[in-house]
Order: sequence, then structure tokens, then C-alpha cells
Amino acid sequence: MKKFFETLSNIWKIEELKGRILVTLGLLLVYRFGAQIALPGIDTAQLGALSSGTENGIFGILNAFTGGAFAKASVFALGIMPYISASIVVQLMGIAIPYLQKLQKEGESGRKTINQITRWLTIGICILQAPTYLLGLSQFGVPDSAFLLGKGLDFMVPAVIILVTGTVFAMWLGEKITDKGIGNGISLLIMVGIIATLPQSFAQEAISRWNGTGGPMLVLIEVIIWFVVILLSVLLVMATRQIPVQYARRSASGGYEKDAMGTRQYIPLKLNASGVMPIIFAQAIMFAPGLIGQTFNETAWGQWLEVQFQDIFGLAYNLLFAFLIIVFTYFYTAITVPTNKMADDLKRSGGFIPGIRPGAETGDFLDKIMSLITLPGSVFLALLAVLPAIVVKLMDVQAGWAMFYGGTSLLIMVGVAIDTVQQVNSYLLNRHYDGLMKTGKNRKVA
Repeated sequence: MKKFFETLSNIWKIEELKGRILVTLGLLLVYRFGAQIALPGIDTAQLGALSSGTENGIFGILNAFTGGAFAKASVFALGIMPYISASIVVQLMGIAIPYLQKLQKEGESGRKTINQITRWLTIGICILQAPTYLLGLSQFGVPDSAFLLGKGLDFMVPAVIILVTGTVFAMWLGEKITDKGIGNGISLLIMVGIIATLPQSFAQEAISRWNGTGGPMLVLIEVIIWFVVILLSVLLVMATRQIPVQYARRSASGGYEKDAMGTRQYIPLKLNASGVMPIIFAQAIMFAPGLIGQTFNETAWGQWLEVQFQDIFGLAYNLLFAFLIIVFTYFYTAITVPTNKMADDLKRSGGFIPGIRPGAETGDFLDKIMSLITLPGSVFLALLAVLPAIVVKLMDVQAGWAMFYGGTSLLIMVGVAIDTVQQVNSYLLNRHYDGLMKTGKNRKVA
């Protein structure tokens, strides 16, 4: 504990790091403040049905990602998710569109152009989602009297503009945190939104246990299990398979000595190279069975689909969910881990994997290793995604608290926390190295 407080003290001594942390906290505070501001023309006192309607199901997940703004009809009701959707679309389009492939190879200038394309696509998605959200408020039971200006163009047009502006402003906050603050800004906005609902969910679970069955002992057991799941999530995020790489030693003339052994390094292949993207993809598709069931609800199988896939904690829903996660893990890993490019880069730099020929054989070897380690990684990710349903069915945990036992919420929290801590740690290490260099320069030489 003493060392921990010493580390905090060292962080505060580094002016640049302290400034970045304060900027990050300030911008996150602005985002949380904006999430509490309701859209003009809506009576917030009549949004109780919207809050209760977004406690469970897929809308509960959307509400968690926006930090409760979705259920409050806030100016940030759409959150940062349209930007995430646009980023995914642009990334997938980069596989098939030569222009985007060219931009990806142009370095910093290409990255700026891709970011600009992503921003415009975000605005387009918001323009489609905003009217759908506003018209869908009535589906959640929000009475017509809650719309003080009615549902005509006098309300819809300004409300759509405000929702689109709110998402663009949130996107700007995320980019500013990345540039001027610490950590990945977009990810931090999502994590803060998720954490904002954590205290309330835990309090509801504790009160329910205290007044019902189990008492404080069962609450303690649930917390211990939660910490174990977090530990396993950290292991999933950090686990890598290290492939040894040997580099031929350069000669004085600049060539390579073929028979001389150089330094040995490693290629770290992550057990879960796709992160949370397979879960996000799978959740997006899980809308489809329920919609199909609603469309054909006059038939027996349509009614079955509608009933089974409206319950996110049901057996049929989670079996299909787990299967899609495994499939998308392989798919996303295949498009984000270019093993052939890695093999070509390794060959050009004079490196090779011991016992494997450089070039195509190295690419095949890396692809085989990725396929082998992706299987346990995808299964573990699928189990983690369906764990909330398991704890609801086996331990009768409330839905709000169960969502923190796995799935996208927990993985985002763990991944963002690890990334932010690593960035803070790099500042500490750099400061430490600078201090050593300064001491060395000032040392007198006889």
C-alpha cells in the first residue's frame, strides 16, 4: 500500500502527466454533465416508462453504454455508439475497397483521411438513428403528453439536430482526450458510461438480497465471484503466444552474415486478438431473430422466435449468441491479423522463425498458430459473454448487476483500464530514464 501511494505521488510530480490526467477528468466530467440534460420539449417527469423499459434486454445494454443518457432522453442519448458503428463499417470496407486500402498504406495522411470519412459516416448514421429513437419513445410507453411541443416538425427537426450534435460533440471530446489527455478517449467515454450505472446496480442487488434471500453473505460471494471473473478477463486480454524470431547479425559492410546468429526476439500473438468486436457484431445480429419473429408472428415458429429471442437470458438466445461470437472471432482475427504481411515484413528485415523458411512458409506457420490459439480464445470469450445469463439463472442475480459479470461491459472496462494504466506507466518509466540520463550528464569525469 505504501508503494501504491508513492506511485500516486510520483504521478503527480510529472507536470505533463498531471496536466493530461486533469484534462481527461475535466472532459469526462463535461460528458457526464451533458448526459443529464434532457432534450428540449420533453417532460422528464413522464419518462418513468422509458427508464423501466430500458432496464433489461438489448436496450439495457445501449443504456449502459450511454451512462443512462438513453433512458433520460438526453442530448447524448445516442452516445458514442454511432461513431463505433461507423469505425467498424469503415474498417470492414477497407477489405474490399481499393481506395481505403491505399489510404491505410499512406501513413499519417491516410489515417487523417480515414478519420474524416469515419466522422461523416457517423453523422449519416446519427441522422438515421435520431428520428428512429424519437419515434420509438412511444413504443417504450412514454405518453404523448410528455412531448410538450407535440411530435410534429417543430419538435422533430430541432431534436434530431440536437441528437446529432450531441454525438458529434461526444466524438470531439473523445478525440481531445486522446490528443490532450491520457488513454483512448472514445473507449474512456464508453467505460465511464458503463461505470456510471455500476453503483446503482450493485445497490439494488444488495438491497434485494438484504431484504430477501441470501443476506449479506450471498452479496459477499457475488462480489468475490465478480473479482474472479475480472481476473480471468485480465488474463484473456493480456494472454499472448510468443513466437521466437531470430535476426541475422549485420556485418561491418552493411550485409548479413548468414552463419552468424543475431539477437532473438519474439512476435506476440494475442489469444484474443479481436477484443470485444465479436461480441458487438454478434449483438447487432441478435436483433434479427426477434424482428423475424415479429414479422411472422401469425405462425407458430414466428411466435417461438419472438418469445425466445426477446429474453437475453434465455437458453436459445445465448446458444446462438455464443456460436456467433466464436464465428466472428475467427472472422475478425483473420482480417485484423495479416499473417502474410507479417511474414513479408519479417523477411525484409532479415528475420526468420527458427526451423521455418522465410516467406510463404512463415505466413502459413503464423496462420496455423493463430488458428490454434483463436479456438480457446473464442470459446473463453463466448463463455464470458453468456456468463450474465448463467448467473441470472443459477444465482438469481438481478439483471442490472448481472451485466457486469461478463460481456461487452466487463471486457471494455478491463481493456480500457489496462490500456490507461500502461500509458501512465510509460510516463513513469520515461521520467525515470530521463532522471538517470540527467544524472549521467552531470557526473564529473576525471
